[in-house]
Amino acid sequence: MSEPIVTLIVVPRERFSVAVQSLENLYQNTDSPFSLVYVDGGSPRKVRDRLAEESRRRGFDLIRTEHYLTPNQARNLGLAHATTPYVVFLDNDVLVEPGWLSALVACAEETGAAAVGPLYLEGRPDDRIIHMAGGLAHISEEGGRRIVCFDDFLEGRCVDDLPTPLVRQPTELLEFHCMLVRRDVLDRIGGFDEGFLNTREQVDFCLTLGAAGERVYIEPAARVTYMKIKTHIALSDLRYFTLRWSEAWTRATLEHYHRKWNLQMDETDLAVTWTKKQRYLFLEPLLTKTLTLMFHMIGRRRTRRLAQLLVFPIEGLLNRLLVRDPLNRSAPR
Repeated sequence: MSEPIVTLIVVPRERFSVAVQSLENLYQNTDSPFSLVYVDGGSPRKVRDRLAEESRRRGFDLIRTEHYLTPNQARNLGLAHATTPYVVFLDNDVLVEPGWLSALVACAEETGAAAVGPLYLEGRPDDRIIHMAGGLAHISEEGGRRIVCFDDFLEGRCVDDLPTPLVRQPTELLEFHCMLVRRDVLDRIGGFDEGFLNTREQVDFCLTLGAAGERVYIEPAARVTYMKIKTHIALSDLRYFTLRWSEAWTRATLEHYHRKWNLQMDETDLAVTWTKKQRYLFLEPLLTKTLTLMFHMIGRRRTRRLAQLLVFPIEGLLNRLLVRDPLNRSAPR
């Protein structure tokens, strides 16, 4: 086997319960040579022990911390152990398809791109639902205000329903679910901004690449699937999940984001709504039963109003109680 020119860096995204499944899939469906640096930021004991076992068996580098990490903290930690010309950042909840890595490297080699992303799917690979296929990420002026225009292309579409096959093309936006980046580019721009705790880090990184005049490509010949949570989260993931999408991390991130790119802070920022919606996943089983009962008793409109008055504030209170030490990224035990 030839010497690898790619280091894969796997980091926690929002949960740990699917980490081993994702790791096994990675080895099963990757035939190109690679080095692996696996960053384990405070996973539960069962997952921790299994990752340590896999590290001994397969010979990859395992970096373990006893506290939770933000995604950009984990990426920088892993990057410090990578020496290859290319680095691929992967979340710990993705499934890759055969040929994915060679397709990403070929795109970078043939186009000179600084960063390359695959076609991102979500759910299960057999669902063939697009999470995103590139997108927009640039700053424009509207009415004297600087705003970031960003958008995920083809989100929610089925691959089989597209009128024409997707092809390799330039893009402004990629996701950190999976992203190949040239190591020399990362050295020039200084790695990842750790002021981004939980959201907009992909937008910030792509804006930074654009400002540096670097090219970014999407390569649909490579496919990965983000195992998007559909109904509820495992109890073992609850502590990290609620911190990952917490109000504290979201507000701090958005303040940094707007300050860094000289944007006007917008209280209606979609990130606030999105992270709150994510947090509702751990309440969904209870909410479904409760709101269904309320709907039958008092009707749809009153149920919605009561949810806004009672359930949403209670969720916010629960989040603040669960996330007791947000700035120190408190340890899981």
